[in-house]
Amino acid sequence: MYVRTIYLTGDPGLADKALEGLKAESVRSLSGQAGYRGFSIFSDRQLGKILLGSWWESEQNERDSWTALHDQRRQLLSVFGGTVTVARWEAAVFRRGDAQPGAGFRLVRLGFDPAAADRLVETFKATALPGLEALDGFAGGALLIDRTHGTGSVGAIFRDRTALEATRGPQAQLRSKAAEASGVEVRSLEEFDVELLHRP
Repeated sequence: MYVRTIYLTGDPGLADKALEGLKAESVRSLSGQAGYRGFSIFSDRQLGKILLGSWWESEQNERDSWTALHDQRRQLLSVFGGTVTVARWEAAVFRRGDAQPGAGFRLVRLGFDPAAADRLVETFKATALPGLEALDGFAGGALLIDRTHGTGSVGAIFRDRTALEATRGPQAQLRSKAAEASGVEVRSLEEFDVELLHRP
């Protein structure tokens, strides 16, 4: 499975309008594309951040959809009037659960030696993911990696903001142990509200 993420920053005052358009149009546009496997919207309205993630059966499906939806995407993203960063990932390990709006999402960005990508994947699969699954309120998560550039992220969804906040300490302990075992560098930590999860 492959994932395209689009990271937007903009005027917090425009976040609601931007999210309204994305919720109304994105799934309809994406679901008509070959190989589509899901879509997520996460937000931090206070700071003016929106994170989009679309899931694809193959790299070619992802790239074909990017080209086919160019005009619709540009129109939707222009509402926010800020910065746009696009990245493409291999979904190396994932548990795709479900959650309702109001759920919480924690994102940890990673750096690693490209030669050690398999070590990272195996460590996450054997220790980090089971640890996340044991946390109260865990509703799904994934390790996304770029093997060429040695970058990645771990995303974890929790059933609500209360569970998200309650797991900060326990997940920090998991993160520390997994980083040491896999040799990764933790580069940033962010939290978002779950706006939409679509699983076809």
